[in-house]
This record gives sequence, structure tokens and C-alpha cells, in this order.
Amino acid sequence: MVNLVSAEKISLALGTQQLLDDVSLGISGGDRIGIVGRNGGGKSTLLKVLAGVHAVDGGRLTRTNGLTLGMLTQTDTIPPESTVLDAVVGDRAEHEWAGDARIRDVINGLIPGMELSDVVGPKSGGERRRIALARLLVDDPDLLLLDEPTNHLDVEGVQWLATFLSTRRNRPGTALVTITHDRWFLDATSTNTWEVIDGRVEQYEGGYAAFVLAKAERARIAAVTEERRQNLLRKELAWLQRGAPARTSKPKFRIDAANELIKNEPDPRNDVELVRFATTRLGKDVVDLIDASITVGGRELLAKQTWRLAPGERTGIVGVNGAGKSTLLRAIAGQQELSAGKRKEGKTVKIAYLTQEVRELDTVEGWRVIEAITDVASYIVLDGKETSASQLAKRLGFSGGRQQSRVSELSGGERRRLQFLRLLMAEPNVLLLDEPTNDLDIETLTSMEDVLDGWAGTLLVVSHDRYLLERMCDRQVALLGDGKILDLVGGVEQYLELRKHHLEAQAAFERQGAAAKGVDATSLAEGDAAPARQVSAAEEREARKTVARIERQLAKVADREAKLHDELAAAASDYGRAAEINVKLQAVLEEKEGLELEWLEAAELLS
Repeated sequence: MVNLVSAEKISLALGTQQLLDDVSLGISGGDRIGIVGRNGGGKSTLLKVLAGVHAVDGGRLTRTNGLTLGMLTQTDTIPPESTVLDAVVGDRAEHEWAGDARIRDVINGLIPGMELSDVVGPKSGGERRRIALARLLVDDPDLLLLDEPTNHLDVEGVQWLATFLSTRRNRPGTALVTITHDRWFLDATSTNTWEVIDGRVEQYEGGYAAFVLAKAERARIAAVTEERRQNLLRKELAWLQRGAPARTSKPKFRIDAANELIKNEPDPRNDVELVRFATTRLGKDVVDLIDASITVGGRELLAKQTWRLAPGERTGIVGVNGAGKSTLLRAIAGQQELSAGKRKEGKTVKIAYLTQEVRELDTVEGWRVIEAITDVASYIVLDGKETSASQLAKRLGFSGGRQQSRVSELSGGERRRLQFLRLLMAEPNVLLLDEPTNDLDIETLTSMEDVLDGWAGTLLVVSHDRYLLERMCDRQVALLGDGKILDLVGGVEQYLELRKHHLEAQAAFERQGAAAKGVDATSLAEGDAAPARQVSAAEEREARKTVARIERQLAKVADREAKLHDELAAAASDYGRAAEINVKLQAVLEEKEGLELEWLEAAELLS
């Protein structure tokens, strides 16, 4: 393959920090490279150097003649007076972009529902970023450089982007370089991984899973003395190798080597022991939402839903933007008033809520980091051991020297870490995390997951980070915008399938309406040109009966599920009994999933 960019012994210092020190690397056609590293370590600077927008202090950078290059930065550069259409397709004629399936795919995948005639100026930062990303994908340069492209994308958007970059961007001689903290996205898109660390760029074959293995192997071969760091890498590798239930493919790296490294590594969490300990801290009752409804701005986000949180439950919440995920967390925390139903909280419950804001740190701006942590507590019991504030801070990336820094001097990611630390030091037994990956690098995310592996309590996480959801949570639920909380036995993969079916049904309905009005169906959505089949009155009656029947069955299944959760909590100290109940619970959840899929099929006929 042709070499697109070559860097020979390049060096770059900013102030007193040496970001690149005698670095040599190359990008060839066909390469798909993911860049990882600590925040502030030089990842974005390296991308700018490759793009030619940041000069180096020494060394040589060369590019092949005629190379086209596009870069997504974290800075907004779209003219505010432009329309969405102009910003995405430029000066292309309508027949040119409208007749190009690839361009239509980009528009439908990244900016669905956005009016193309809208002016860019009033759009939110997330919308403007998606518009900028869409423009780059439409232009399709030889070398595509993306700095945190998954920011502001939900689970569906991340899945779409990974699929597009892996399958649709297959023009010969092209390459992709991506900075991202989304580990699932790294595995799905990267054939090589670069780690920017201490002025070096360490290069690894494969995506995130292969990177973890190779890094663990290098540490072992070099006889590194940082025992805790090696243990953490092996623990992460053990989880990757075993896989979460929702993962559908084995990691693409050497199985034998991985098995050798993890043969004595226990499961990341002892779930039975954690549930037992959580039950002793919480009792049987945690937080119950009973026949709860929430209406915000005239829109019903939750409609007569009952959710009883169990001690030790670890649940991830997914859903489209605006479906009410954060609102649901606030309702569980008691910060969102219900429009109907009631909220019941156990007597021993102590809730900690990590919001998407870090304004709570404003009161400690002038304090040192360690002072802001010990102000809450000096010690915490974690994984059955007493851990000091300083030790926990070090585990989450605050070295001894950094613990003496002022809070006002911290970066966005460091402030997020400090916010999380202060919550943990309060020793909550119910932890609510709203988009915890914001501003955090992969190393910090791994450390956070490691800390929570030893934390006994009920955990609820709202996130678009698929890897994090599968790694930290044993269960996923979805908000699909219909006011219901849907259990996802098949995890995130099931959610994506449900959303796909929903969007297909919606597109078919729109085509049917357009056909009835004599409008060309292809102008509404790409896909099958034939209008949807008309549903007869008899079929509609039968579908209504089916929906009613399934809803009655689901109510009975929900009662059985709630009873099993209560039995599991009561039997937490009896491992054998707990295992028996868990088998029954899994069977009930599988039955529930089958009924929900049957309900969706019948409901689509009535939509």
C-alpha cells in the first residue's frame, strides 16, 4: 500500500512538556488507526501535526503528492449563516447529492430528522458537530482524521458511524486516524492502535482488545514492577476474553496468549458476594417507582411504569436522545416530581448522583484536590478493605503531586474524576451515573470500572458508551420514547435491533401515507420502493387482540419477576438458593423478551 504520511524523528514541546520526542511513524493506504492516551498527553496535538496545521520543533514530515485530507477537530468552524444542506453537501447540485446513495446514507445516519433548510447558527454544539462530521464523510478525503467523533452521538449513532467507516469507506488508498475514548468503537473500526505516552507513540496491531493484550504482554516481558497496574490490565483482559452476554463476536487477538495471561485471574466481580453485602447495607427495599408517570413540557416521558430497584442491581439505561433517560435518573433520585404514581425509598438508602454538570465543585475552587476529597471523608471501605482518600485518588489518576493542585487548575476530565471521588468518599449505597464517560480518557475509565468492581451497592448508569454499559452492568433497559421501560435481555444489541425495526416500520408508514397522497416514496426514505401493504380490518382486529393478550401476560410476568427479585435479595447469604432463584429469573426474563418482541410485531400493524 502507498505511504500517505511519514514522520521521521519528529519532536514537539509545548511549554515545559515534551509532547513528542523523536517520534517516527507512518500512515499507509488501508490503515485504520485508533489513538489512545491520557488527557493532555498530546493526542490532539499529534493529529494536528499529521494534518499539517501544527509545526514541529524538529524532524521531518512528508505527505504523498495530491493527498486530500479532512480533519474533525473539537473546535466549531462552520459558518453560522450557512444552512444545514450547504454545510453538509457544499456546492454540489441537488441531483448530484440526492442521487448518491452514500451521501443520503450519511445524511440519514448522522442528522436524521434535522431540517436541511435550517440555519446552522442556532443549532446546539452537538448538532453542529454532527453536521461537521457529515460534511467530512460526504467529502470523503484520502486521509480522514477524527478527534473524538463519537461525542454527542447516542448508541445508534456510534453503531452507524462504526459500520459506515468499516464498510462504506472502502475506496482504495484511503486511511482513517481516530482519537476516541469509546473502546467498543475502537474495536469496531481500528486495525492498529497508537498509544501516546510520555512523548512516545507506542504502536500495536489490532483494536482495543489486542492493545490490552499486547500491553499486558509487554509489561510481563519487561518485568515491570508496577504490580497494581499489571493486575488491572489482566483484569481488563480477562473481561474482554470472557465477554459480556451481549457481545456477539470473539475479540480478534491471539486466544492462546490471552488464556495464558488470565488463567489465574478471577471474574472482575464476585456478584453473589456483592449482592449479599449490598443487601446487608440496604435491606430489601431500595427505590421503587410504582405506576409512575412523568410529564415534561406537555410530553409524557414515563407512562404508568413500575420499577423496583434491587440491592446490588447494576443496570445500564439506553435510549434515543430526548427519551427521558436523565429525567428517569432524577425521578429515582427524588429530584424529579412525578405527575402520577408514587416513589418509595428504603430507610437505609443513601443516594449519590453524578450529573452531567460539575458546578458542585464551584464551592471548593480554591482548595487543593486532596482537601476537596478529605472534606467528605478520609477513608472508605472498598472491596472489604479500608482505603484512604489519597490511595483512592491515586487509583483514579491523581498522583501525589497532582493531589496538591488547586481545583481551579484542573482540566475538564480531572474535574469529572474529582466529582466522582467526592461521591464515592460519601460511601453511598445507591449510585446514579449520568454519562460518566464525558471528558474521561480510556485509562481513567478502566480505573473507574476497577474501583466500582469492588463497590457494593445498587448502580444505575446512563451512557452511550456501549463498552462501558456491557462492562459495568449486568442488565440493560431501554427508553424507546413511548413512555415505557423495556428490559433488554439481549443487551445493547437487542436495543439496536428494536430501533432498526421501529425505524423501518416508521419509514414504511410514511411511504404508505405518501403513496396515498400521490407523492414519490423515494423522496421520503431510501430503501424499498414498494408501498407498505394495507392492513385489513380483520388483521387489525386480530392485532388488537394480540396486543391486549400480551399486555396481560407481561403484567403477570412482571409480578413473577418482582417476586423473584425479592426472593433473591432474601437468599443473598445462601449461595445455593440464590443460584437456583437466578436460573428461574433468567427464564422469566427470556419469556419477557419473547413477549415484548411479539408485542412489537403486533403493534407495528397498528402503527
